[in-house]
Amino acid sequence: MNQLDRLYQLERLLRSRRSLGRDALLHELEISRATLKRYLELLRDRMSVPVVYDRYSNTYAITQPVGKSAAGTARQELPGVWFSEQEIIALLTMYRLIANLDAAGMLQRHLQPILQRLNAMLGSTHMQAQELQRRVRIIGAARREVPSRFFELVGLALTQRRKLEVTYFTRSRNETSIRTLSPQRLVHHRNTWYLDAWCHGSNGLKRFALDALRAACILDKPVKEVALSAVEKALDDGYGIYAGTKLRWATLVFTPHSAIWVAPEQWHPDQKSRTLPDGSLELKVPYTHDAELLMDIQRHGADVRVVSPMALREKLLAGLKQAVDQYIESKTNR
Repeated sequence: MNQLDRLYQLERLLRSRRSLGRDALLHELEISRATLKRYLELLRDRMSVPVVYDRYSNTYAITQPVGKSAAGTARQELPGVWFSEQEIIALLTMYRLIANLDAAGMLQRHLQPILQRLNAMLGSTHMQAQELQRRVRIIGAARREVPSRFFELVGLALTQRRKLEVTYFTRSRNETSIRTLSPQRLVHHRNTWYLDAWCHGSNGLKRFALDALRAACILDKPVKEVALSAVEKALDDGYGIYAGTKLRWATLVFTPHSAIWVAPEQWHPDQKSRTLPDGSLELKVPYTHDAELLMDIQRHGADVRVVSPMALREKLLAGLKQAVDQYIESKTNR
């Protein structure tokens, strides 16, 4: 009998009787005192089974009736794991989130058996699982789909610690190249996926958009291992998805109207903010590349002002002027 079987047997024994002494449990399970202690701790701490010990009678018991959790809600079971109704609803909501972000269905397919079991568990509750999923809507704007074959190949190479050979399209240069990569980490950002990898051609860490892959295959060669702390230092200090080594700080001031919306937002983990006397918000954020930062600034229109650095301010102004010129030109040519 393995550990999981004995855990099930222990729980059944405690549920089937009002209380049981330690000697009786040791005899029934044929285990040592140390193992019994460990199993009881697993039931209480890892599986949320409300096992209590009565020091006066030297017995153990489960305090809630069968089918009830400590919170008094219906408790469901999966092999080795116990879920309350609220936890199942949370899992289904997460599944719905994955379903909306995972357009190609590569993650949904692997999660489908779990979803079917969760559906069955909720069969007797107030809201069926299918109805719950209909009432949870996740909106994802500007999604860039990743072909499932590439996602799964990259995922396999990442977990098996094997090198990848990819054909990659670089949008900024409008060119395609063949690269050998050592996968280090998958990143999901703004509705699409990226791979952080050691590029053997450029001999450094780089970030690759999976939707820009044109071909990929796993090589029978082990990856170059890079400490995750080094990956984070090299690729996470910038703003958004952009990495770089030259870190700069932007100071932005939002009007009191816009400050209400911006104050609870996290633009960067290391950002600094303060409310000014007139109710406006000063936000300071680090960046290495200004492309994504400029996009976020522009969506606030006249409700934000770039205070520094001057180069960022001038670049924003030039972009706004170019946009205005396009509208003036369009109006003139009518």
